[in-house]
Amino acid sequence: MMPDIVRQNPTKISADSRRLAALAMEMFYASSFTESEFARLRLQELAASLIERDRQTVLSQAGEYLFNTDMEAYNCLLEVIESYCESATIVEGNRRFQFLLVAVPLLAWTRYAIPSGELDVPVYQALYENFHRIMLADGVQLSLSPVLYAVDRMPMEPVDVYKASRQFIESIKTGKPCILSSKQETVPFMADGRYLLAGIMAEEGQPVFSWQEDLDPIGLEARKDKALLLWKQAALPLFTQVLPGCHLDFLLPGGFFNTCRKTDQEIRPATVRAAVQYLESALGIPAQALGAVIGGFGKDSSGIQVEEYRISFYNPKDGKIVYGIVWPIYGVEEIDGLSMPVLLEKHPASTKVKGGAQLLAIFSLLRQLGVRFEKTPVERFIMEYCEDCGAPLFVDTHGELVHAEMPEDAKKDIRLH
Repeated sequence: MMPDIVRQNPTKISADSRRLAALAMEMFYASSFTESEFARLRLQELAASLIERDRQTVLSQAGEYLFNTDMEAYNCLLEVIESYCESATIVEGNRRFQFLLVAVPLLAWTRYAIPSGELDVPVYQALYENFHRIMLADGVQLSLSPVLYAVDRMPMEPVDVYKASRQFIESIKTGKPCILSSKQETVPFMADGRYLLAGIMAEEGQPVFSWQEDLDPIGLEARKDKALLLWKQAALPLFTQVLPGCHLDFLLPGGFFNTCRKTDQEIRPATVRAAVQYLESALGIPAQALGAVIGGFGKDSSGIQVEEYRISFYNPKDGKIVYGIVWPIYGVEEIDGLSMPVLLEKHPASTKVKGGAQLLAIFSLLRQLGVRFEKTPVERFIMEYCEDCGAPLFVDTHGELVHAEMPEDAKKDIRLH
């Protein structure tokens, strides 16, 4: 899962972390664009110096502090750091070029393992040619990595993304494919994102993506939709060879950080669908015979700050929790004035609880799948984990936190996460 800035407990933050936070606040609260831009340039200069010196801890401390105290300033800090890490200006003689690190996402779900790794040469060449033709503006240079990455093997922290960007810049210059190294093992999930990574470079001031070539802003979304459809038509037969037995869905490629966040969000419904499909097979019962309980979990016992929802599945015959899914809440996902289900309506924070809109999305998805569910009371749960194996604990029909365990007679053809 792609973090914004890795967050830690900020018991003490360094002087440079305080400077980053102060400049981000100055940038947001400035009374004019001129002042804000002045602060942004100073913030970028300091952030660049820290990134180039591999000072991820300093960035994390500043991000943690602002995340808990000033979300607007946090977003300013995030924007500056991410922009510096995923993009660059390249000068060659009298010409200036703009570089961008691009994530090309794919959603996959299956009852089996989702493959990843280096692509066969014919598949890679076909993907390269189709991506260049469909997604990029004329004249844009491309380096496409010949690897399908699981998120575990992607650069996660800003300083690592910065290093990856520089590798892709060198790849464009030399014409040699860029393969990022990683010792991290890929954890098998039934539903997960897979990514191609690309570096693209265009002359400064020129369009980067194909939908930017028409300068009329009216119709931009339609042009994006058309490009995505063409990419899906061209890439689906190729990815079907790479990911046999998987259901596939395509998202629009884009800048590394935002695209990875979008993919993280979009994979959540696919995770629920894959789990229901698996449980139907493993337990030998239809979705309509499954039950689910949804609990809100967070680090704060006050119950206001929901960090994630945990969905517990059970067989109504005995009520035992057989499987659970974690549905994380990103950033400031909120309900924004929508009405909560009836059992939650009287809660004083019912229209402001972080993640409220996601709770409604979970309810709606379970209805579509035919799974009956219980709207748990408003109280939230502390994020607890099994002391033996570290797995998250899930709420049962009695409101108790338990370990999710498949029955012994269930079909076990894959390890679930």
